[in-house]
Amino acid sequence: MSQDPVITSISDLASSDAKWVSLQKVEYIDQTGTARSWEIAVRKTTAKSGVDAVAIGNVLLHPSKPPSTLLVIQYRPPIGKFTVEWPAGLIDAHESAEEAAVREMKEETGYTGKILDVGPVVASDPGLANATLQLVMMEVQLSEKESMPDQKLDEGELIERVVVPLSELYERLMQWSKDEKFMVAGKLFFFAAGLHLAKQGKYF
Repeated sequence: MSQDPVITSISDLASSDAKWVSLQKVEYIDQTGTARSWEIAVRKTTAKSGVDAVAIGNVLLHPSKPPSTLLVIQYRPPIGKFTVEWPAGLIDAHESAEEAAVREMKEETGYTGKILDVGPVVASDPGLANATLQLVMMEVQLSEKESMPDQKLDEGELIERVVVPLSELYERLMQWSKDEKFMVAGKLFFFAAGLHLAKQGKYF
């Protein structure tokens, strides 16, 4: 990579010309009987399962290293920054969340693993969009001398991988958040903040 990405222009886009999303106006009656309206973004790519995307929470287990998680860093034009995230992606037609998780994990990181848990369908950003996702937790067992496998990225995907010990995750994300070039994805930070709170507060 020879340079940082640069946004060269931003322009309005009609919903009819958009490939991935459209804008809609929702008219509704609230709990007090008052008529209201809301502007929303609607995905055009929702899978037949009714879920848009999957995020892959992961734990890497190494024989002689502490439990870690593999993060991906990629440039996100909507915010003009590099995001620190867990692997994630859209669910293809006829795919389940589990199938999408295995595929996306292999494409973005090169790893395969064992699915530990599949979360319910949750809202991605309910104040803006109808987009939904499921969190699939995966465990990857590593060998002593295993090196990071090759990615299988699509054209235009430029994804850096970073392995972070779970015990350091919250502090590392806080460090990234102080750098103007980066922004931490919410779903990842909420997980790290929960671990940090549980550890610091000794609630469990």
